[in-house]
Order: sequence, then C-alpha cells, then structure tokens
Amino acid sequence: MSTTPAPATRRRRPRWRDWLPGLLLISPSLLLVGVFVYGMIGINIHTSLLDSHKASQISGRKPTHFVGLENFTNLFSSPDFQHSFVNLVLFTVAFLAGTLVIGFLWAWLLDRPIKGEGIFRSIFLFPMAVSFVASGIVWRWLLNSAQGEQASGLNRLFDMVGLDFLQNSWTQNTALGILAIALPAVWQLAGYVMALFLAGFRGIPEDLREAARVDGANEWELYKSVIFPQLTPIALSAVIIIGHMSLKSFDLIMSITDQRTYSTKVPAIDMFNFMTDNDYSNAAAVGTVLLVLVAVAVIPYLVHDAKGRN
Repeated sequence: MSTTPAPATRRRRPRWRDWLPGLLLISPSLLLVGVFVYGMIGINIHTSLLDSHKASQISGRKPTHFVGLENFTNLFSSPDFQHSFVNLVLFTVAFLAGTLVIGFLWAWLLDRPIKGEGIFRSIFLFPMAVSFVASGIVWRWLLNSAQGEQASGLNRLFDMVGLDFLQNSWTQNTALGILAIALPAVWQLAGYVMALFLAGFRGIPEDLREAARVDGANEWELYKSVIFPQLTPIALSAVIIIGHMSLKSFDLIMSITDQRTYSTKVPAIDMFNFMTDNDYSNAAAVGTVLLVLVAVAVIPYLVHDAKGRN
C-alpha cells in the first residue's frame, strides 16, 4: 500500500503589513538619530577636510577649499597637540588603573559580611552623584599649587601635619600635572566601578565557591580559577565605560584649571580652544580624532558582546 507524502508546509512570506507598523513606530527615532547623530558626524568629518580657519570663512565672506588630510597632518606634527595627546594617554591610564584597583578593593571588602554595609556603600557611591563641575570647583581649592605660608588645600594640610616634603605644584607641573586631575576623577568614579564589581561578586553562586573549597582549593586558587573568570566581563565593561569617559574628559579639567593651562591640556580642550578662535576645521579634526579613539575602544566590545549573545 503506497502512501503519498504530505505536501510540504509552505513558509509564510512576511508581508508589508507585518513590518510596516513597527517601522512607522521607530521611524521618528531613526530620523532623529540619522540627522542629529550620524548627519552631524558626517558634517564634522567634512569640515575637518576643509581649510576653514577664520571667522571670515565661517561667515561666507571668504571661500573655503578642500584640503584633505592636511589638518590632521598639521595637528599631529604640532608640539602642542602632541603634548595634549600624551596628557590624554597619561590621564586615561591613571584614571583606569585608579578606578579599577580602588573599585575592586572596595567591592572585595563589602562582599564580606560587615556591619553597616549599606552606609559604606552609600558613602562610596556618593561622589558619583556630584557633577564634575561641582567637584572640580572643590578640587581646584584642594589642588592649589601655593606652598609655604600661602598654601591652601592639600599643601596646607601637609604643612600643618609636618609633611612639607609632600607639597608640590599639582596641576602646574608641566610634565605630570595631568595626573593631579586624575585624582578627583578616580575619587568620583571609583564608587561606580565598586558597584559593578560588587554586583559581580554577589552574582557568583555560593555553591560554586563551596565546591571549589571541597576540591581542595585555597583562597588564592578560588579567586584565580573561579572568581576572577566570573568577573572578567564586569572588568571589561568597566574598562570600556571608564576608558571612553576619560577620552572625552572636558568639564572636570575646565573646572579645576582652565582652557589655557598648558600643563593640563587634552584634545577636548584643544577642540574648545579652536572653536573659540573660529578655527572650525582644526576643531572638527580634533573631534574626528576623538571619535576614532572612542570607536576603537567601544566597537570591538560591542562586536564581542553581540557574538556572545548569539
């Protein structure tokens, strides 16, 4: 007895009625993002390829010309911009190292059963609630470079307790002044990193720790083989978040020093200075450089995260 095979079930083709409502729902957001994000990025890149360096060119009284990568070449050959770029690297390294180390240590201490954990957690997180401008004004006083009888802030404190050798010029130091700016930055964001790591610690099942101890693992082996691997995604997220924030640092530096202080200049400050001098092309070139740096830091993480979800 022969059996006829059942006809193959036809896959229903999606019709425009299926996807059109969703597209209409998100179209305003797509339009706004396309114009005010990607459109503005395109205009910025285009401006960086022109020779618009004077107010007369901005107003249209004089023409602008396409110069290609000339603005970028001039920037990276300029000693001033090289100094700003080195400052950015130093600030980013100090900011990252400080927040990761202090944040991890605070999270490690709070992960242990201690009384008043909520109070300590609130104290550590409080600086994150303060704006960079407000904290920068306070740190401007703390990092005052005056010494001796004219000292104030930290230098005055060191003088009062007999630690005069710790007095220094802080932000006025041409070579390492930017590291003084990293102090308030670490103070303000270490609590945020602490919260990330603490959530990671609390997300590790206690059964997993106990199983490692039963297998004979000591505390160092427990952290090395169990806890640290579980915290790796948290650490990577913290590096990406803090790293891209450090690359764009502007308001904290402006609040502690100002846009003309050579020792604490970074590319974002240079961009502001170019804008105030009506040098739109160089300002756009610096903005493009910062955009590329942030993209290099963020895009690999987004790609890795997308692959991990598939």
